[in-house]
Amino acid sequence: MPELPDISAYISALEPRIVGQPLEHIRIASAFLLRTAQPPVESAEGHVVRELRRLGKRIAIGLDNDIWLVLHLMIAGRLHWKPPGVKLAGRNNLAAFDFPNGSLLLTEAGTKRRASLHVFSGEEALRSVDPGGIEVFDSDLDVFRTALTAENRTLKRALTDPRIVSGIGNAYSDEILHAAQLSPIALTHKLNPEEWERLYKATRETLQLWINRLKEEAKAGFPEKVTAFRKDMAVHGRHCLPCPRCGEPIQRIRYADNETNYCARCQTGGKVLADRSLSRLLGADWPRTLDELEALKRR
Repeated sequence: MPELPDISAYISALEPRIVGQPLEHIRIASAFLLRTAQPPVESAEGHVVRELRRLGKRIAIGLDNDIWLVLHLMIAGRLHWKPPGVKLAGRNNLAAFDFPNGSLLLTEAGTKRRASLHVFSGEEALRSVDPGGIEVFDSDLDVFRTALTAENRTLKRALTDPRIVSGIGNAYSDEILHAAQLSPIALTHKLNPEEWERLYKATRETLQLWINRLKEEAKAGFPEKVTAFRKDMAVHGRHCLPCPRCGEPIQRIRYADNETNYCARCQTGGKVLADRSLSRLLGADWPRTLDELEALKRR
């Protein structure tokens, strides 16, 4: 799912292309995309884009008549900049937003239709889809710690809850926790002051690093390869590859459609965290440490 750095890159690429331009026409090919009935989507047509905003992991397009188009790409939705009037051919093409200088194409891979478009009138209605999490770059350490300790949750869950922190998902939470050298299952109520300072600093620095990197890439062309798995990441999507800090193989926990990637040596004191499905299968044979894991592999 595109997260804060990816959404920021999309917005930086869209601003010079559509701000100040009239939205001539909206073409929707998927009946599942539009999630609101009023105001009608046609109320946006013919009006000039005045600004773009990020709402968590959503992109909000504001028009001069106070209509807002809010796109949530979910897991497989992506944006593309195409020549004007691009055809909506193929099942993955969900919608096109036509401007005089080009068309913004929304696609979604796979068969599940999770991406959404909401149409709102006015600021108050727009706020209804804001999950309410804090903006990391607008928050000091005390605000950050207060938000994450409202409930006693694991760091992984706290960082990825949009009601707590805005814009962070599965990929960048892995990178943040590796940079902070903290376990993804550490509880927020158990962190000491030094660990809070490390987490706060790692969160801001990791997000800023990737915002800068992806925005720089967007200057060369519209972001067409938005992915949660990037070769320069430290741990996310790097299961079994060496940790860039200590060289030990990256470990993984799988659950549902998600996974957590971490370095046991750097983050959990050498302890291998239990993968729900594999630990049930192996039972008492589940390796508790890196040494036990290596011995199991040699059997």
